Amino acid sequence: MSDWREKRLRQVLPTVSRETVTQLIGFEDLFRKWSKAINLASPATLDELWERHIIDSVQLYPLLPNAKRWLDLGSGGGFPGVILAILLKETGGGRIDLVESNGKKAAFLRTALAQFSTPGTIYPARIDAMWGKIPTPDVITARALAPLNELFALTEPWLSAGATALFQKGRDYRREIEESRDGWTFDLVQHASVVDNESVVLQIRNVRRNKR
Repeated sequence: MSDWREKRLRQVLPTVSRETVTQLIGFEDLFRKWSKAINLASPATLDELWERHIIDSVQLYPLLPNAKRWLDLGSGGGFPGVILAILLKETGGGRIDLVESNGKKAAFLRTALAQFSTPGTIYPARIDAMWGKIPTPDVITARALAPLNELFALTEPWLSAGATALFQKGRDYRREIEESRDGWTFDLVQHASVVDNESVVLQIRNVRRNKR
């Protein structure tokens, strides 16, 4: 099997196996099936599902390919959490925890992880309820969840313990960065998005709350 989806995927992750390509396409099919019943993503983006959501999620993996423990917050329709879980299955030895408070979306995520036999666990709970319960991961991801200031507050227990964040941000990312500097100090690397020239992936470490 080879089509435009596989070719596009290999532009972002050249080493991806055929089996993983098949599973990602299978996830796209599952997502479209469930989307007829529950709102997993904006309907306006479904015509570009592979690029806008799947490729957008895949691009995170090669930024920190040696990370073994991942945590995805506000996982929603599985982007990037389920996509990362499928990629981690290929390399072996890694796992991902997904936190999603919406019961219907959590049910979809649980179905997806089971169908593709991926190394992940779903937590149908609020993020702050998981402080002290989910061990500090190597990487925290969050996509379209909250402004950067709020993300820092939600993830402080893990970031202050040494986790690295990969936060996907849209065209207002510069304003969010500047606003967050009032309350936080952090190390930042900006990666250009592979799907939108106005978006970025913010790689953040050493987050510290500023003293008043």
